[in-house]
This record gives sequence, structure tokens and C-alpha cells, in this order.
Amino acid sequence: MIRAVGILCDYFSAPTDEAAATAADVPGGPRAASDPGFEVVELKGIEPVVQLGTLEALLTGVDYDVVAENPRQGHAVAVRHDGEVLVISLTDELHAALAGASESRLREVATPWSETEEFWGQGEPSVLAEVLIELAGLARRAAARGERLYCWVCV
Repeated sequence: MIRAVGILCDYFSAPTDEAAATAADVPGGPRAASDPGFEVVELKGIEPVVQLGTLEALLTGVDYDVVAENPRQGHAVAVRHDGEVLVISLTDELHAALAGASESRLREVATPWSETEEFWGQGEPSVLAEVLIELAGLARRAAARGERLYCWVCV
């Protein structure tokens, strides 16, 4: 499916940057956290900066360079163990685009997303469509709770 070389990524929701940052202090990240408990989607090898920046550009029609200028794009809310563990914020724009996208739109965008160079020719559109549907579900539930999206990264 996805070439996951040395990077683990768990996408999760939290009410604040401070609450999200606590996931960096838990061995195993947000999946292992019990206080506070986080809702998590595990996406090994799909990193939050370039790959999700590209996804945001595809979903919103906004140029990638504009996406990259967003202060929340790739913003580290926590860095631990000399940068081996990070919690990175996702943009509110990506969150809204995921939460508002229909299943057919997510399936449609999976194909061009799979063709980006960051997937090294390993991105299978049907698998990535399922990933997007799962991530969109997380985004919808987070929006209903007034939470934001984050990514716990372990290298």
C-alpha cells in the first residue's frame, strides 16, 4: 500500500494544542494515552507536512505554496527525544475540507494524490480512498466536538 520507511504517524483529535502536545510524552503516542484518551487513526508512512499539504491542495483547489504558508501547516506543537517524536498540527482548512467531503469526492481525489512523487509509485488509489474516508470520519467527529486535528510522528 504505502512505503512506510522509518516513520509512524497517528492522526488524532484534541481540544487544544496543549492537550495534543501531551501525546508526545506517552510511550506509544496517542493510541496508548489513557488520560486524556484520544480518538486515533493510524496511518503509517503518510506524513503530515508534504503528503497532507498536497492532499489539502487537491481537496481545496488552493495552490500548495499557499497551503505551505499557513502557520498551522507542519507546526510542531511538541518535540521530544531530539526530534524523534513530534506532534504536528494539521490546518483548520484541511480539517474542514475532510469533514465536508463526500465519499465520492474522497475517492475521486485519491487517484491524483496517489500519483504524487511522495508515494514513490506505491500509492494504490483504492487503498488511499479508504484511508481518506477513515480520516474524514475522524475530522467530522472532531468537528462535532470542537476539536482540531494533529499528527503524532515517531521516526
